[in-house]
Amino acid sequence: MVYCDGLENRCAGNRTGGSNPSPSAKSKEMRDYWLTMVVFVVAAVAFTLLWRRGAFLRLSGYFRETQDELKKCTWPSWDELNGSTVVVIVSVALLGGYTVGVDFLVANVVRVLFHLH
Repeated sequence: MVYCDGLENRCAGNRTGGSNPSPSAKSKEMRDYWLTMVVFVVAAVAFTLLWRRGAFLRLSGYFRETQDELKKCTWPSWDELNGSTVVVIVSVALLGGYTVGVDFLVANVVRVLFHLH
């Protein structure tokens, strides 16, 4: 095996082809990671500022208060929930039927008025 620029060349006679790894397979240098490092530093600074200003304490307080308020609610039983679901389904079916009927009636009136057969 012949090494050229740190890469293994399995075709010693042909330096332009063979099974050399592509440039993307080379190990990345530190300069290739600059964007990742900048994003990480910005996120760390933002996290630190939010932590110092107590944003996370306020957020946890908000969730705790929400949980306390939800405990005060009265939730429907399964029977009430099933009954309400049936009422909603029947109401939507009736409203849909009414809409289809009115649409059919208006379309036929317009067709008769304008003789569009």
